[in-house]
Amino acid sequence: MIRDRYERLDLFALVPQLRLAFEPELAALDALLDGDALFRAVKAEMARRAPRSLTRGRRSTPVEVVLRMLVVRRLSDWRDAATERFVGDSLALRRFCRLALEPAPDDTPLIRWAGLVRPATLAALHERVVALARGLKVTRGRKLRTDGTVVEAAVRYPRDSGLLADGVRVVGRVPRRAAALVGAGGPLVRDRTRGAARLARAIGATARQRGEAAATARQRAYRRLLAVARASLREAAAVRDRLAATDERASQRLLRQLDRFMPLIDRVVDQTTRRVVRGETVPAHRKVLSLFAPRTAVIRRGKAGHPTEFGRTVWLDETDGGIVRRDAVLDGNPPDDAQLAPALAHHRRLFDRPPDLVAADRGAYSPTNEQTAQQVGVRRVALPKPGHTTPARRRHERQRWFRRALRFRAGEEGRISVLKRRGYLGRCRDKGDDAVERWVGWGILTANLTTTARSVAAHA
Repeated sequence: MIRDRYERLDLFALVPQLRLAFEPELAALDALLDGDALFRAVKAEMARRAPRSLTRGRRSTPVEVVLRMLVVRRLSDWRDAATERFVGDSLALRRFCRLALEPAPDDTPLIRWAGLVRPATLAALHERVVALARGLKVTRGRKLRTDGTVVEAAVRYPRDSGLLADGVRVVGRVPRRAAALVGAGGPLVRDRTRGAARLARAIGATARQRGEAAATARQRAYRRLLAVARASLREAAAVRDRLAATDERASQRLLRQLDRFMPLIDRVVDQTTRRVVRGETVPAHRKVLSLFAPRTAVIRRGKAGHPTEFGRTVWLDETDGGIVRRDAVLDGNPPDDAQLAPALAHHRRLFDRPPDLVAADRGAYSPTNEQTAQQVGVRRVALPKPGHTTPARRRHERQRWFRRALRFRAGEEGRISVLKRRGYLGRCRDKGDDAVERWVGWGILTANLTTTARSVAAHA
């Protein structure tokens, strides 16, 4: 049964000689989380999986504790096990998370709770936090700066040999679990995991060698590995047919795993055959880079230290006051100039008016974007034009307000750097099809709550 809160117990009322006070920012954040909007949204997501849990079943960890521990997890950039340990050991965090004398929840349900909140719900929560910041006059929505970055996926460097070995391992472990469910007396398939891993290591060793002999050995190892992967897929398809004939819940769970991974492994076999055997070029948007994060994209943004990144493009819109008003996780590596119009539309919807100033880098420039911004009512549009410029354009960009707007835009680079270093936009550790959306959503939500709390504490 879903519980709202533990009964309030003040530990320091029991021991009057002890005193504990939050830091000013944490105290302000504590007050912000006392509102009902975030609480009710998280409770609704927890009840969505099992609606009867609102009134029946074992008593759950209270919703208030769940919400606050998820915020602490991203606030300190801790892993789930570390969050459990540090919250359980700290009196201040126990008080912040409303745990009192209760044990800290285990890290396993913490992972499950984080996955229950959908990206659409996080977006609605984010808008409420922005409205709260606006009501507290942390931001007025008069300025808007926008830029993109990359959130890296938690994947190793994608190589076809490694993907094939992973595929053999994944489709090989499901039949081992399915043997007891379908009544098989022995193994359903041959375990090829060790052989595939050995071939992948051999391919890696030949990749560091030069000459015709190394290339021939690499081709031969790739062909053997492809044959192993195809054999594993054929056997997994036979196991899938046997699982589909049963109605047990465990069988259906294994069936869903095969339905998720088999098409991806088939695509890896196809792209390896095209690239290695036939010598063809596979477009970047058609490549499978990870079996566990299939939406990971190859992104090249011209960064000197990171010419190629593997993850998802995230577009951020920030208003005055340091509030990130919108975050959008994009597919592939889209052009920057396509993001300004949605940013302006979203700003008008939240603030009921266009910003007075819009600033972005050269990638967002286009005559259409300048015209669109002026048509919606933006008084000053600072989009530097790339490439050759006319004398009139150079005079326009040398105006004092334009140069000040570019300095304001440069602050977005610093904001992105802080978000990455604090872990709000660090390497994605969540799993699932919408992992990056949830990871970015919780990160930006926590960052905005922290910024609002810092501003409130500074003016208190």
